[in-house]
Amino acid sequence: MGDIISLLPDSIANQIAAGEVIQRPASVIKELMENSIDAGSTSIKLIIKDAGKTLLQVIDDGCGMSDQDARMCFERHATSKIKKAKDLFAIRTMGFRGEAMASIAAIAQVEMRTRRQTDELGVKIIIEGSEVKSQEPCQCMVGTSISVKNLFYNVPARRNFLKSDTVEMRHIVDEFQRIALAHPDLFFSLHHNNSEVFHLPVGNLRQRIVGMFGSNTNKKLVPISENTDALNMEGYVGKPSFAKKTRGEQFFFVNQRYIKSGYLNHAIMTAYEDLLPKDTFPLYVIFLEIDPARIDINVHPTKQEIKFEDERLVYNYLKVAVRHALGQYSITPTLDFEQETSMNSLPVMNPNVSINTERGNKFESRTSSANPSSKKSTTGGNPSSPSRLESSNLRNWQKLYEGLDELDDTQSETTQQSVTIESAAGQTPELGNDQDRPLAESQVPYQIHGAYIVSQIKSGFILIDQRTAHKRILYERYLNELENNQQGVQQRLFTKTITVAPADKPLLDEMLPKIQLLGFDIEDFGNNSYVIHGIPAEMSKGLDEQQLIEDLLEQYKSNLELKMGLTENIALSLARGSAIKRGQKLTSEEMRELIDKLFACQVPFKGPSGNHCFVTYELDDLKKRFGK
Repeated sequence: MGDIISLLPDSIANQIAAGEVIQRPASVIKELMENSIDAGSTSIKLIIKDAGKTLLQVIDDGCGMSDQDARMCFERHATSKIKKAKDLFAIRTMGFRGEAMASIAAIAQVEMRTRRQTDELGVKIIIEGSEVKSQEPCQCMVGTSISVKNLFYNVPARRNFLKSDTVEMRHIVDEFQRIALAHPDLFFSLHHNNSEVFHLPVGNLRQRIVGMFGSNTNKKLVPISENTDALNMEGYVGKPSFAKKTRGEQFFFVNQRYIKSGYLNHAIMTAYEDLLPKDTFPLYVIFLEIDPARIDINVHPTKQEIKFEDERLVYNYLKVAVRHALGQYSITPTLDFEQETSMNSLPVMNPNVSINTERGNKFESRTSSANPSSKKSTTGGNPSSPSRLESSNLRNWQKLYEGLDELDDTQSETTQQSVTIESAAGQTPELGNDQDRPLAESQVPYQIHGAYIVSQIKSGFILIDQRTAHKRILYERYLNELENNQQGVQQRLFTKTITVAPADKPLLDEMLPKIQLLGFDIEDFGNNSYVIHGIPAEMSKGLDEQQLIEDLLEQYKSNLELKMGLTENIALSLARGSAIKRGQKLTSEEMRELIDKLFACQVPFKGPSGNHCFVTYELDDLKKRFGK
C-alpha cells in the first residue's frame, strides 16, 4: 500500500483557514480596516454594494506597500507586525497573525492598488481563488485601495448560508462602529449602494459617539474616568432612564481593540443594580489601557476574546468606577450605610395605624394616622380588638409583598409552568366547549400581582397572562391592518420631527411603506430626520413618537435573525412595544374587553412569541390538591 499522507495545496489550506477567519462580509471589513489602521492611515473610506456580497472596498491614505510587500501580503503567515515569539506579549497592532489577506484571496476576487509616498508609481495586483492573475505598475494615490468582489464565489455552500442583505448590512455596521469608536482621531466614512451612511470627522470620543448613534445620545452620556497603577479607564456610560431592551450599544475596548466579555459586562450590570428597569440594558463605551504583557489576545483568530492576568482586579475596578460615575452625577440614590435600606422601607407594624397601599385609590383607608379620634372601631369595640388587629396586619403584609408584582416575562413563564405540571393547564382547551369559556357577565374577573387575570369558567377557572394575551391581540390586529390597509390616520395639528441613528436609517426606510399602512404619515426629511404628519387614530393620546419609533427599531433589529417576513416582523415589533406592561392595573371593564378580544383571535392559546396566553385549572385538580 502506497503513502496516503500528503501536504494540502496552499489554495485548499487557505480556504480551510478562511472558514474560521472569514465568516461573512463583516469579517472582511474588520480585517481590511484594521490593516488600514496599522498602516498609519488618517482617513479610511468604506464602500459597500449589496451588503458586501457584490463589493467590499476599503480605501486608506496609509503608508502603502512596495511591489514585493504587496505580493507577499497574500501569503499565509506573512506579517509585518511580529518577528519573534516574545513579540506576542507586547502587541499594540490590530492584526499580527498574517492569515487575513490569504484567507480573503482564497474565497473572493481581489484587486489591490497601493503606493508609497516615495514611489512614483504604485502596483496593481489581481488575485482570484489564491491564484495571482496579474501584477503590474499603475497610477494611484498614496495609500492602499483593496476591492473584494463576489465573496465566496468559489464556495457556493458558504455563500448560500449568508443571511438577507438587511442582516448582513447590520453586521457590517456593527464592525464599522467598533473600529470607528476605537479611533475618534481618524476620519471614517461608510457608503452603501451609492448612499453615504456615516460621515465621521476627526473629533473626541463624545463627538464620535454622538455622530455614530445620533444627536439624542448626547444627553444620555455620563463620563467615566479612573487611573490606577494596574490600568487606566476612560469612556462613557448611559443614564439608567435611557436603557434599551437590546444590548446593541455596549462596547469594551482593551488597548483600543474591541473585545467581548460576559464577565466584564456582569461588572457593569452589578454597578447598575436597582437602577435599571427589568430586562433593559444600558449604553456603555469603555476603554481600558493595560500593559500588553498582562493580557493574552492570542485566544481566537477574531481577537475579540482575551485573557487577563487578574480578571477579578479588572472586574472590581470597573464596577467601582461605574458606580462612582453614576453617583458623581447624581444618578444613584443616596445610600445610608448605617443600616440596610431594604429594612428602612418596611412598614411599621403598628396595629393602630392602617397603611395605604397603591390600591388606596380604589380602597381608601377609613382611618387617619393624624387624627386619633378617627381610630374608633366601626363595630363600637376596642380599636385593638383581634379583628381590627388582623385586618391591619393583613394590610401591612400586603404592603410588604407589593414588590412581587414586578415579575418579568421569564419568571412568570417559569411560575406558570411549575404550578400547572399536575393540572390540565398544559392541555390545549377546546374553545368550542362552553365549559372552557369565561362565564357570563355576572362573573367579574379580577387581577393578581398586576400581571394575571383570573376568570371563572364552569369547569374551574383560567389564569390569563395579561401582557402575552394583549400581544396576541395586537399582533393579529396589526397583521390584518397591514394586509388590508384599514387603519385610520389622525393628522397632527403641528408636525413633529424625529431623528434616528445613522445605522438605523436604512432599516426605517425599509420599514416605512409598511408603517404607513398602520396609520402613520411619516416623511423622510434628510440628515437622518423624519417629519411625522399623522399617527394612528387610536395612538393619538399621550404618544411619544420618538420613543415609539426607537422601540420599534430595537424590536425589529432583535427579530432580524428569526428570518420572518417584513410584515410579520413589524407586526410583532409593534405588538411588543405597545402591549400593556406587567404591573399595570386594569379595571373590570378593561379585563372583560381583553378576555373577549383574546378569545376572538384566531390563535388565542399562544402569544406571537410562542408563550402561553392562559392556563386552565379544573375543579377536579383543585380538589385533589386539597386532598378531597
